[in-house]
Amino acid sequence: MTIKDTPEEWEVRATETPFKGNKTSVRTDDVVMPDGSVVRRDYQVHPGSVAVLALDGEDRVLVLRQYRHPVRHKLWEIPAGLLDVPGENPLHAAQRELYEEAHVKAETWRVLTDVYTTPGGCDEAIRIFLARDLSAAEGERFEVEDEEADMELARVPLAELVAGVLAGDLHNNCLVVGVLSLVAARHGAGLDALRPATAPWPARPFEA
Repeated sequence: MTIKDTPEEWEVRATETPFKGNKTSVRTDDVVMPDGSVVRRDYQVHPGSVAVLALDGEDRVLVLRQYRHPVRHKLWEIPAGLLDVPGENPLHAAQRELYEEAHVKAETWRVLTDVYTTPGGCDEAIRIFLARDLSAAEGERFEVEDEEADMELARVPLAELVAGVLAGDLHNNCLVVGVLSLVAARHGAGLDALRPATAPWPARPFEA
């Protein structure tokens, strides 16, 4: 048996959007179950995101510490951001986020992994890139605001991040998935066997 997620869409008898926010909304669908019954499912509608695990020549990962109000924590994270433009190439969005949040550019890009962050309650899909051959970006730094104005930047050895994940000290999903996927890739076919940076992404189709 092949272990692979497959697309499927059950019948929706009715749908409404009781809340619309600046970037996301909440949708309520009446979904037909296999036994014919109809149940209501509420979920967040999300444009999608990208994240960047930026690895330098000393095997350190570029991380940011940022306040996240819903969980009342300052979390160590990797650079990430929303897909603000429908159909935008996620690689271009990832390069923009790395520049804006860390003022860094990378010469080598691969797709590390694709995930649904909370498929039971949100349709957010996120693509995590591996970026290598880092250097300082040119031009002026991006002007940050709100929570990002208090953001800290660091480069942390990959092994230290893995230990922090397994100890329960690090919780950001992109960081957790990213660092563990990187270790798995190294112990598997190697980093050069990862998908190219422009690999298809059915969850968020884009123009190449």
